[in-house]
Amino acid sequence: MAACSSKGGCPSDYVALSAALLSMILLLLKATLPYMIHKIPRSKGSSFWLVAIQVIASLNLLLSIVMALNFLKFRKRHWWRSCYLWAVWIEGPLGFGLLLSCRITQIFQLYYIFVKRRLPPIRSYIFLLLILLPWVALAAVIQIKKPLNDRCHMGTLWIILVMGLHALYVVALIAFAGAVHHVEFRFHELKDLWRGILVSSASIGIWVAAYVMNEVREDISWLEIASRFLLLVMTSALVLAFFSFSISQPLVSLMSLRKKNPKEYKTMSQALGIPDSGILLQRESTSILDPNEPLEKLLLNRRFRQSFMEFADSCLAGESVHFYDEVQHFDKIPIQDSVRRIYMARHIIEKYIAAGAPMEVNISHRIRQEILSTNDLSHTDLFKNALGELMQLMKLNLARDYWSSMYFMKLEEDIRMRAVDPEMEHASGWNFSPKLSSVHCSDDPFQHEHSPRNSGCHNHDSELR
Repeated sequence: MAACSSKGGCPSDYVALSAALLSMILLLLKATLPYMIHKIPRSKGSSFWLVAIQVIASLNLLLSIVMALNFLKFRKRHWWRSCYLWAVWIEGPLGFGLLLSCRITQIFQLYYIFVKRRLPPIRSYIFLLLILLPWVALAAVIQIKKPLNDRCHMGTLWIILVMGLHALYVVALIAFAGAVHHVEFRFHELKDLWRGILVSSASIGIWVAAYVMNEVREDISWLEIASRFLLLVMTSALVLAFFSFSISQPLVSLMSLRKKNPKEYKTMSQALGIPDSGILLQRESTSILDPNEPLEKLLLNRRFRQSFMEFADSCLAGESVHFYDEVQHFDKIPIQDSVRRIYMARHIIEKYIAAGAPMEVNISHRIRQEILSTNDLSHTDLFKNALGELMQLMKLNLARDYWSSMYFMKLEEDIRMRAVDPEMEHASGWNFSPKLSSVHCSDDPFQHEHSPRNSGCHNHDSELR
């Protein structure tokens, strides 16, 4: 037992390694399955990469504990097994420090979006690098002073300094939680925030207990084996509990497999409970549509809007119509319900307005900056100017070609059949899929099936882009 306690390879070590490996697999599944099953377009913004970095940091944390505490038995001492590499750099700035820094960055975003009602004044990756600097500085000092012994243990004063930095970041999480606790979040963000604080605090407590058992009585072999077993198993469980989608990607959190909600939410408006009320659900007239009517009025007709959206998708230019549809849902939220309006506004900005958005719309730089720099994300006229520009583009391009397309002919035929037999409304309908427009020409393996030549639309790429 004395030999494996110092060199690794004890039976309990492999049990703990199995638990850590299972935790890694479950963590990767939790992070990827919603995208694989529900085919969610991957965002290029911080809402995606902050979650991805947290997964990487969690894996780094588990791996650093395995390597630094000699869970594996190696015949030779290699340079890459250095205590300073694993116990200092990968466990600190690239592990627990990075994990907490990502969560603080997410809470910083929540604070500005829901309390200040505007987008954060500093980019997320810059803020993340800034709050990660203390971890890098402490790791550099430890690297220079070299206080670690051959078992990757350090003295009491160094432990106090390191644990103090851990505790400081937990205090920062608590401070941000206090600043946003009054917000009536709809996707369990506050609950997940407090859970992250409890997980972080429990991690610090476990590490302190492991230090006491290891450092105070290094001569007791079974105590060292038991302490590192407890440390790895508990950390494996805690990284799973710490992970959450809700703060950065609320809609994905509802699609996550851990949710036992029988309802299926495909759009943010459904998730927010925005009713399809008013003129959008009025029973449209069975009279033939008049192409001379303004496009704004025609789009209020549900059947026309769905047909027009399918046509735009077939031209790979459906972003404008989808944007119009989501802005209509934003406008239906009561002005006094600022939280839901902010949720919807943030969703629209991340999906259509931000640079590199999955369905980025073609609007002027001035209008885009007006939206991104707004002082009130719940304002009634937030997307008014952008919608005006896109409406002009749709009138000049898509609407002109729609009237001679097979989609309009299909709509006319459908309206005639419904006029004769109203029961046809339940037997037929448009197979509308909002996902098509997020597929770009270069990535679409079925491009020839819905190319502009086959759908009756011209190539507007030069006009729209």
